[in-house]
Amino acid sequence: MTTPRLPEGAGTDQVGHIETRGVGYIPEAERHSKPRELTAVFIGTQMCFGIIVLGYLPVSFGLGWWGSITSTLTGLLIGSALFAPLALLSTRTGTNSAVSSGAHFGVVGRMIGSLVGIFTAIGFYALTVWTGGQALIAGLHKLAGLPDTTAASAIAYAVIAALTLLVAIYGHANVVLANRILVPTMGILLLAGVFVLAPKFTAAAPSPELLLGSYPATWLLSATTAASLPISYSPYVGDYTRYISARTHRSVEVAAAAGVGMFVGCAVALCFAIYVAMTFPPDITDWVIGFVTVSPPAFVAAIVVIALLGSCAQAALCVYGTGLDTSSIFPSLKRVPATLLIGAAGTALVYIGAFVYNLVAAATAFLLILLVVTAPWLVINLLGYHFCRGRYYAQDLQVFNLQPRISGGAYWFTRGWNIAAMTAWLVATGVGMMFVHTTLYVGPWSNAAGGVDLSFLSAAAIGGILYAVLVRLVPDSVVIPTTVSEDNDTRRIEELRATAEAKQPEPSTPDRPVLR
Repeated sequence: MTTPRLPEGAGTDQVGHIETRGVGYIPEAERHSKPRELTAVFIGTQMCFGIIVLGYLPVSFGLGWWGSITSTLTGLLIGSALFAPLALLSTRTGTNSAVSSGAHFGVVGRMIGSLVGIFTAIGFYALTVWTGGQALIAGLHKLAGLPDTTAASAIAYAVIAALTLLVAIYGHANVVLANRILVPTMGILLLAGVFVLAPKFTAAAPSPELLLGSYPATWLLSATTAASLPISYSPYVGDYTRYISARTHRSVEVAAAAGVGMFVGCAVALCFAIYVAMTFPPDITDWVIGFVTVSPPAFVAAIVVIALLGSCAQAALCVYGTGLDTSSIFPSLKRVPATLLIGAAGTALVYIGAFVYNLVAAATAFLLILLVVTAPWLVINLLGYHFCRGRYYAQDLQVFNLQPRISGGAYWFTRGWNIAAMTAWLVATGVGMMFVHTTLYVGPWSNAAGGVDLSFLSAAAIGGILYAVLVRLVPDSVVIPTTVSEDNDTRRIEELRATAEAKQPEPSTPDRPVLR
């Protein structure tokens, strides 16, 4: 019998080269990334219309400039504070967030994180490509008279999707470089937009009507909506921190880099959207079209650049991370084919949403529902990191990724599932879904707080409390490693392989025919 082996030799992760590593363990010798690159990634990826357009929500709720800004910044601060500590998990495990979550959910239960990441990324990818294509065509129509037709839109979506897949296929180092270039480029363009639109700015609310009737309730709704954006990135932070060494960089340095990058990037993007929305005439309700309409022709060229470059960075982050998660569920499907598969699925969704359904409404509702699933997953992982003191048997997390797959290891728990974590997550998600109010689904308790969205907040709180209780009631729900080293981890996985091989029945030999 042939025993599967971990990949030998150094992996490739260089600018201009296709990354060869997938969700397998990243050796310490290859962890060349620095915390400041996290900041660049999470600032740069917000500089696209797919994210910027979300800043229009508080204005559409009826809030004015100060109400929109204060609620948005408050929500982002809370969401970024929850998001930042999760960056530490993959610096200790050497793999992405979904596989790392196997330490707390079980090596099979970690598929929850993979599936959440896949569906969330496809939604964000479709929204980003669609808004980028919409801005590209509207900008070129105003700038050069390009016909605003269905065929032109279809070509624009294809161009952005192709550029996105190119960056995502090349992998980690190239995604990081793209965002390092985008931060100053997009920053200059957005700053120019502030000055260009300044004469049209007004701080007054566009309408005296507030969505929820009262100012405090509407302000709180805006804050919770803003908090959801950083939390939605939780399944992807490990894609970048798995290349950061916990031995070289302090935990506070890594968490701060992730949190600051997320907060600053989201704040710039959403506050810019609010600022632009305060320049719209009363009859405009589409932010992208409104932005092109109020901008002078000389600035429309910048809108075209943002549509192309900004969309590619955000969409590449989504597709890259989703390719990793897909390949982790199906080990025979390598990272590059998995990335192409997810890119094709996301692009198909763009065309369906653009020409058949209302993509923005459907994608926003879908992402809010997924957030109810993500929030308790995030909190349980943070508590699990605390309970195990940030120490992991890294190779034991990989048993589900091997070919053929093997069972056992520190995180096998009950047939690969951690009962405490899974129970807490299921109950929390079920309760959170009762508070959901979207165009796709309305829960029976959706108006319990006067219209304020309690869905993901209740799910996060219940998931954390219930998990903290269950780990004390369910035996062996937390694994606290004693001695952790790469050599020790390697020996552990080899022992698991040897045990699995010993349990395999010997191949039967057919009886030879007897000649008479």
